[in-house]
Amino acid sequence: MKKHIGWIAGAAAAALVAAGAITYAVAEDGGTATGASTPSAGSADAGFARDMAVHHQQAVEMSYIVRDRTKNAEVRQLAYDIAQTQANQRGMLLGWLDLWGLPKVSADPPMTWMGMGDMASGKDGALMPGMATNTELKKLGTLSGKQAEVFYLQLMTDHHKGGIHMAEGCVAKCRVGVEKSLAQGMVDAQQSEIKLMSDMLKERGAKARS
Repeated sequence: MKKHIGWIAGAAAAALVAAGAITYAVAEDGGTATGASTPSAGSADAGFARDMAVHHQQAVEMSYIVRDRTKNAEVRQLAYDIAQTQANQRGMLLGWLDLWGLPKVSADPPMTWMGMGDMASGKDGALMPGMATNTELKKLGTLSGKQAEVFYLQLMTDHHKGGIHMAEGCVAKCRVGVEKSLAQGMVDAQQSEIKLMSDMLKERGAKARS
């Protein structure tokens, strides 16, 4: 398992380097990768940036919670990699909104840009599919050791599945080339992490919740 964690860590480092290049490319191109006009507030590009920034923030929060609830080196390394990668990507997404002169919040429900504004009720803090509820986050903070590891891996697997669905929506609908590339990178990385987390759950006699 350690070699898999090492691969994820290396991939995370590569993602951070690529992230800087992507941000530079957007800035150099005046906000788009195709020379098209700056995205509007209601565009898929803006909607994805806003929603994924919120989605990523919860992944970072969960990862920091479990880091303090277990001493297992592999889980702590995975949590660190996820937190660092998604915090960096979140900064990029919010930076693009600034670059485009667009608001970071919208009166529209999350995922409206995907035609799925009624997909999540927002009940108990779960604003989008895959997001943990406030109750689940509080529970994670009360667990320790193997119980915390299993619950975190289950929550993050659900979280990644929701994130992949949204990222695939951007790949299909976004117009900014580098944003589409970032979204595809999220799909690829999170699919790999889901496989890794499945193996880690099996090692602990558990499995994903769905």
